[in-house]
Amino acid sequence: MVIIAGPCVIEEQEILEEIAESLEPLAKNPKIDFYFKASFDKANRTSLESYRGPGLEKGLASLAEVKKKFGYKLLTDIHESYQAKPVAEVVDIIQIPAFLCRQTDLIVAAAKTKATLNIKKGQFMSPQDMQYSVLKALKTRNPNAQNVDFKSAQEYKICLTERGNSFGYGNLVVDMRSLAIMRSFAPVIFDATHAVQMPGGLKGKSGGDSSFAPLLARAAAAVGIDGLFAEVHTNPKNALSDGPNMLTPQMLLKLSEEILAISNIINKG
Repeated sequence: MVIIAGPCVIEEQEILEEIAESLEPLAKNPKIDFYFKASFDKANRTSLESYRGPGLEKGLASLAEVKKKFGYKLLTDIHESYQAKPVAEVVDIIQIPAFLCRQTDLIVAAAKTKATLNIKKGQFMSPQDMQYSVLKALKTRNPNAQNVDFKSAQEYKICLTERGNSFGYGNLVVDMRSLAIMRSFAPVIFDATHAVQMPGGLKGKSGGDSSFAPLLARAAAAVGIDGLFAEVHTNPKNALSDGPNMLTPQMLLKLSEEILAISNIINKG
């Protein structure tokens, strides 16, 4: 089971490493393929006043320090095509944000690197249509590709992440059928914390309800997933981004054991 976890955005180095240290039990678990996640720039914040992060250069330096100190594999997201190459020199997975999942140049630039590519499903996208985003990456890595399927996406290191769909204004809902639909043509990660986000719910900031994240994660594991994504902070109330829907390390450690147990039952079945 792949587990991707870390803070929404890079804050102070001390806080970043404190969170990284708290997640060591996941990295040491032989049943888990662990990746530490943090963003160097949150370019799609609701308000201009919201904290975005330290930027590309300082952010990559911070992530590189985490990799050096803890030996973690890394994930971060990009918003501009020029960022793909320098980011791939530091991280193991490049993530395409949900709002940008149809941006051809961005997907192609990321696919030209050797990094694994994780494309988040847009809140406005049907699960069936995500095959075309996967195909953009697949054809970049294999020009002879005509169609996309799970095996080819896995071979060329392309995966998708489900994070819910817009349900009216300021709310998201997860259609569990989308996990099975997308998993027919690519490995699928379930994003438990963004799925409980309430976009723009805090007057210029996104709200959320983290209490529902474990519930949705367990349901997703029962449907069948290849990995779990969760944003984590040692003090979510003081997090500079996405605090209301983030988990504490202790919550994620407990949840990871539950997910592994459920997946084990599903795989045996």
